[in-house]
Amino acid sequence: MPELPEVETVCRGLRANILGDTIAGVEVLRSDSVEYPDVKTFKSSLIGHEFSSVNRRGKYILISLNGQAGLAVHLRMSGRLIVMPGDKEPDRFLRVHLRLKSGRQIQYSDMRVFGRLWYVPESESFETVIPTLAELGPEPLEHLTANILQESLKDRKQVIKTALLDQRIIAGIGNIYADEALFLSGINPLRPAGSLKKNELIKLTETIQAVLTRAIEAGGTTFSDYTNAEGVNGRYQHEAFVYGRDGEKCRVCATVIERVKVGGRSTHFCSTCQKNKRL
Repeated sequence: MPELPEVETVCRGLRANILGDTIAGVEVLRSDSVEYPDVKTFKSSLIGHEFSSVNRRGKYILISLNGQAGLAVHLRMSGRLIVMPGDKEPDRFLRVHLRLKSGRQIQYSDMRVFGRLWYVPESESFETVIPTLAELGPEPLEHLTANILQESLKDRKQVIKTALLDQRIIAGIGNIYADEALFLSGINPLRPAGSLKKNELIKLTETIQAVLTRAIEAGGTTFSDYTNAEGVNGRYQHEAFVYGRDGEKCRVCATVIERVKVGGRSTHFCSTCQKNKRL
């Protein structure tokens, strides 16, 4: 699933390409890709709107339109939102197609059809149409501090890897960057979240921010479906310390990287660099 760096990269690409352009036509090829409102209203309401800003909250893309309306997108597992020339042929997984006044087009493709789009009427807000937005934790690059993290993790018995995936604790972090941040912090992913000391939380906060910043610079991570708004793959997978490297040697100590399941998710770590401290 695209995480904060991938979604931020898409937002930046959209921001550079569509602001000031206007939606001239809308086609919905899979009705279940539209979460709100009904497909007929979604199509008719978007036509004529101009793109005024593109922002991100957690893993959500929030596009403001003129007239205080909006368009929200969550890519989920395999969604792709790409701006391309108007004569470019769609791929076979095209779900929603926006034709623009400039002659270009935006294609929303989604092989697994888990992603969703919302039209937000001017009488409502992103938060009222998508209530989970109000439940998201702090943005890690802007508002996360060790004190906030300490308060959120206090007395939690769940393992720290699972806690980092909880969007109510930190918005935008997923499997890849949780593994990477824990490795760089020297914290075993199976440690109880509430057992981390203040100095460990300071280090974890710093590494979360460093990993996300580096991943954004690399255009995100592409293992299968993700591309940016221009259709270009990310590069962070070539720099990862542990994620996707099970069976390979640790870049720091040469111990073989291990992979275990934590809460149903693959978790990668180095047993030497991330010793599980006995409390």
